[in-house]
Amino acid sequence: MRQTYAQKIQLRLTFYFLLILLPLVIVSLYVNFRSQNILLERTVERTTAALASSMDYMELSLENIQIMSTVTASDNNLLRKLSSVRPVLDAEAYITFAEVMTELVHLTSINQMVSHASLFHSPSQMLLTADRGGKRLKDAQVLDNLRKLAVRCGTGIMYIMPDYPLAEGQTFGSVIGTDSISLIRVMDLNNPDREPSLLVLSLNKTRLVDLIESLLPSPNAQIYLYTNKRELIASAGSYGARIADFEAEIPGMLALKAHSPENWTLLLLQPEKELWKEVEETRLFTYIIIAVSVFLALLIAWAVYSGIAHPVQRLWKGMNAAGRGDFNVRLDNDRIDEIGSLTRAFNKMVGDQKELIENHYEQHLRLSNTELKFLQSQINPHFLYNTLDSIYRAAQNYEASEISEMVLNLSRFFRLSLSKGRDTFTVEETVTHLHYYIRIQQLRFLEAFTVRYELQEESKPVHVLKLLLQPLVENAILYGLENKADGELSISSRVEEEFLILSVKDNGAGISKERMEYIREQLGPLSDANAGLLSFSEANPSDVYGLRNVYSRIKLFYGDRAELTIDSVEGERTIVELKLPLEHCRESFDLKPLRNIQHEVHEHESVDR
Repeated sequence: MRQTYAQKIQLRLTFYFLLILLPLVIVSLYVNFRSQNILLERTVERTTAALASSMDYMELSLENIQIMSTVTASDNNLLRKLSSVRPVLDAEAYITFAEVMTELVHLTSINQMVSHASLFHSPSQMLLTADRGGKRLKDAQVLDNLRKLAVRCGTGIMYIMPDYPLAEGQTFGSVIGTDSISLIRVMDLNNPDREPSLLVLSLNKTRLVDLIESLLPSPNAQIYLYTNKRELIASAGSYGARIADFEAEIPGMLALKAHSPENWTLLLLQPEKELWKEVEETRLFTYIIIAVSVFLALLIAWAVYSGIAHPVQRLWKGMNAAGRGDFNVRLDNDRIDEIGSLTRAFNKMVGDQKELIENHYEQHLRLSNTELKFLQSQINPHFLYNTLDSIYRAAQNYEASEISEMVLNLSRFFRLSLSKGRDTFTVEETVTHLHYYIRIQQLRFLEAFTVRYELQEESKPVHVLKLLLQPLVENAILYGLENKADGELSISSRVEEEFLILSVKDNGAGISKERMEYIREQLGPLSDANAGLLSFSEANPSDVYGLRNVYSRIKLFYGDRAELTIDSVEGERTIVELKLPLEHCRESFDLKPLRNIQHEVHEHESVDR
């Protein structure tokens, strides 16, 4: 099968890209990847060794503290002094406690890793501290928990965090007076009948922080010391207790860990971008290679641009112009290949499209004008029949004076309706015209209802279709106020943002829910954009004739943004509101809403194509 010109160019271009880019990209990626791996391995080795060394030193310091605690807890002289103190304290007991606190002071001075030494004497409930003296613990829950800690500890050693709870609102740190992790063990280790007294040695948090900070390889690195329960002991960083899982990866951070036999963990976090500073030269070399590759690719692409890309771009611009409705566009063409055939086909398609639209569009305009005249003509006979019926009924109930007034208003109404062929009235003229009809109905119903007009000054000069409100007022009087003794009809207009709002309100019988559902069902198809220009016809139900007529007219004249809403409460009120775009409230509608017509024309054309 013979290859086309475009296919040959595409294969050749693909081959050039693979030939030039593939080896360069592979070499560049390999060099960059290898450099980063070497740097990472060296950094991990160096940092891990430093962490292990620091953890060994920390382990040795903890071992010294444990030995010191064992010696203190087994000191016969100290134990003899403590055993001599009874629950009821006397002067001799206070002297003994002073000697014990002196021993505690010696503990903090011997080892700088111990910042705080305390002793809980269970029989007397006294807490002795090296720096704050002694105090009796009175909270029963605190005393009970301290004794339970002594039982749990046995002859071994325990580490307690300062936030360990002893009672409601009280922690181990707040009772002992420390903010650091503490080593605890019971006194009198060799006596199985010992009292549950505790020796507490708190580690120097400042010394721990200084020790781990010395391991930081850069100012942006962070380091944390955790217990075997992943409780934070000391830190130099902002993550802290938020690191719940040591195994989880932290985006942008290199994590290194070191463990001690006591199951303490040192976690070092260093930003990865600091590590890659040392490979910036290699990375720059990689970028240069990629830039050269891109330049060569652009050079090759430019070589074929005039052969394929430029003609295709011209064809694309022409199609966009035709899509915007410019059917006078034509593309110069002197090529004999596939692109030339496409250009010729495009020019022919645009010419055919222009001819089709000129003929088909003109037919739709005439069809739309015919329907609008048809809708307008339906209002006058329908209204005339109802008005003559009103005059007939009034003649049976009133004297000639009332009938003459009704006839006078009727003649004024029709005189304004003709209005020398005008399609629109201003809002002020519309209400004047409407008042003649309302006056006829007031005479018919024996002045059973009143009328109120609320016209915003800004809305009075705005043009609207004539006879647009009359069907709504007719429905309000006949179906809402007919049997209402103190009825009120309200007609209002206002301008809100870019819309004219016309409202007809009555305090009559209202509309039931079932009737509202029926009305919405009848008006629903008219709001469908695909309903067509002649969606309103005489075959539609006559009981919603006026509403359908008004709704069809505003959709035809004012476009899809026009709305008719009905709000009714059965037995209380009914409000019918028209929302008309101000941009379409003009004095003449000779061209009608072309947007909808164009939409239908384009749909027919797309089907034909």
